[in-house]
Amino acid sequence: MSESRFANKIEGVGLGLRRDFFDELLTQPELEIDFLEIAPENWLRFGGRQGRALRTLSERYPFACHGLSLDLGGPNRLDENYLKDLKEFFKLHEVRVYTEHLSYCGDMGHLYDLMPIPFTEEAVHYVAERIKRVQDILEQPIGVENVSFYAMPANELTETEFINAVVAEADCGLLFDVNNTFVNSINHQYDAIEFMKTMPTERIMYCHMAGHFDEADDLKIDTHGQDVKPQVWDLLDETYAYHGLHPTLLERDFNIPPMPELLSEVEQIREAQTQWKKINEAR
Repeated sequence: MSESRFANKIEGVGLGLRRDFFDELLTQPELEIDFLEIAPENWLRFGGRQGRALRTLSERYPFACHGLSLDLGGPNRLDENYLKDLKEFFKLHEVRVYTEHLSYCGDMGHLYDLMPIPFTEEAVHYVAERIKRVQDILEQPIGVENVSFYAMPANELTETEFINAVVAEADCGLLFDVNNTFVNSINHQYDAIEFMKTMPTERIMYCHMAGHFDEADDLKIDTHGQDVKPQVWDLLDETYAYHGLHPTLLERDFNIPPMPELLSEVEQIREAQTQWKKINEAR
């Protein structure tokens, strides 16, 4: 598979950085983690001791940033001052990759949730133009993530048609969230593997893995507060088999276990990557 301009800015297995284990990462440089991901809004304004501590980590590990509040699908103007601050933050910490949610999260203020964008042609053009403006300001390509959602938005297009149309028109990358795909497939009754196969391989920057809550057989809630479920591990294997090996990150936001338990899931991702390499070397 030929290498795309969206690939290999990071590699291996990553972990989403949380304050719960920030100090532990600082004091244990031998931990086997290939990259870290942070939400830049949570760190942008920190200086002093905390700023220096973050710089210590960004010197030790490659960093990816995954934003929470850019509001790509929202009705308000993009916050270009925020984007300029992001650009300086990325330079300071040598951030390799920046991604955002393909959603909206603001309406005269922050909604503190990720709302689905209507799957319409009009929305494709609107969101793509905003992504292009972001890329122009940052002077780098960004990636957008397929999000979990619980109410089906207006759908002139399917979810796969919408995602593919946006990333093609914006000429941006994709952060493929494996757990979101599984959650949506149950909640909206579609085949997760078939959905995964419609994603554009050449635009995948990296993948996300996370846990979800089983509310019912036909309702899954994307909480990032549980261990990754077996079906999601299986879908990761299928993703590698179809799209090839991509860097993959573990997210855990709530009920965060001790570091050895977190690292056991990090290592499970690494084992999946190792298994893919063995299969391909044997061909």
